[in-house]
This record gives sequence, C-alpha cells and structure tokens, in this order.
Amino acid sequence: MRKAATPMTRMQAQTRTPCRPPQGPVPAHSPPGPRRAALVRAAAIGWFLAASQVLAQLAADPASDAPEGEGHFAGVAPGSSIDASSHAQALQRWRNASDIHAWIAAHFRYDAARALQLSETQRQKNGRMPITEPGAFFARPSGVCVDLARFAFETLRHIDPDARAAYLMIEFDPVTLAGNVLRRHWLVTFEAAGQRYFFADSKRPGVMAGPYASTRDFVDEYARYRGRRIVAFAERDSFERQLRATARQPARPLP
Repeated sequence: MRKAATPMTRMQAQTRTPCRPPQGPVPAHSPPGPRRAALVRAAAIGWFLAASQVLAQLAADPASDAPEGEGHFAGVAPGSSIDASSHAQALQRWRNASDIHAWIAAHFRYDAARALQLSETQRQKNGRMPITEPGAFFARPSGVCVDLARFAFETLRHIDPDARAAYLMIEFDPVTLAGNVLRRHWLVTFEAAGQRYFFADSKRPGVMAGPYASTRDFVDEYARYRGRRIVAFAERDSFERQLRATARQPARPLP
C-alpha cells in the first residue's frame, strides 16, 4: 500500500527520479551561442541536484542556521570542485552555479560564534559588523549565512550574469540563542531554463534545491523543512538593510 505523502513530497519525488550526469563534452552539433551555454548549465545543475536532493530530507534543528552534521556537505562528490589559488583565479575558471556549489560543499565551515556577533541583539548593542567580502571568504571559507550568500551571489553575478542571481532574505519568527535574538536567514537564488534554484545555504551547504516554478513554492517547502514559521521573504540585489523592502512578501503559515 502506498504511504501517505509527507511534507517533503517534492524533494522525495525528485530523489526517485533518475538523473544522469553530463556525458562528457557537449556534442559538436549542439546549438551554438547562448542556447548551448544554457544547455550546458542545465546539465551541470541536474547532476548536482541528483546528489543533493536526498540531503534535503534530513531533519533540521529549528534553533540554528548551522549545518546538520557532515551529511549536509555530502551532496557533491570529492574532487569535483575546480581548483583555484584565489578568488580572482576562480572567477576565470568557474563557469556557473554548479562550480560555486561544488567549492562551497567542499570548503565551507559554519562559525557559530560569529552568528551570535551578527545577531539582532548584538547589532543593537554594538552597531553593524562588516560582511566578509568574497576574496577574503575564499581565503578563509568560514562564516555564517550572509557571508556565504555574499560570496555565492557576487561570484555568480560575475561568471554567469544570465543566471540572474539574487539574494533571498528569509525572516523567521525570532528565536533566542544564548540571550541573542536571531530571525533573518540568507541564501542565493538563480534562474535556469525558466525555473528557480536555491543554494549557498549555510543550513545545508551540500544542497542545491530546485527546480521550482516560483520562490514562493520554495519558501513554503523550506518553512516545513526548518520547522519554523516564515514571517516574510524578499529577493534582493544587496544584503544591506533597506529602509523599505519593496519585494517583501508575507509567507503562508506552517500547516
């Protein structure tokens, strides 16, 4: 007898769908120009999705943005990251979101102490702290959600402008950790073949989630995964605080 659907139905269905990795270089008869580039990008994304979607089913600690153990780094095969000696060199060698994703999965480490330093409570006491710029992050890939998102966003905007990368800011109901209020979470979204994808998530660095028809679809599913009510979300071109978030949208309550 077939089991009843769970809140992660989309992700479970994706893990059951076979996804073959790209088979070598694109054939010579492939369409030239932008269309060929889009096909290559879609094929690479598909390969990473096949490995990462199963990780999306792991339970989340609702009180933390830290990864849920080493399992969330396992979405990319060892050795799949393209080597670079600096961020400047990476900008020359990397071609798409999959290259950035592979590097993040291999190198990112979460900094819990910094998470408290960037909390709403500490910002009110001590003022704003700088967000790590991409070159420094590449040299020392440790930080929190907004550091990781900045690295992925600025890098993808540079190497693949057609992906239309954007920050996704998610505002949860607040939680208190060691006396510090935490409510905002950052990751990156981009477009491929008319669908939306989401990655550079400190909670699950090895996961590239998608495809989704809309950001709203992802946010509804993400709220269930995190076990936290999402109060609002917004796609942005900057992590800087805005006086008026024109793209801000209320999120549906958890079922």
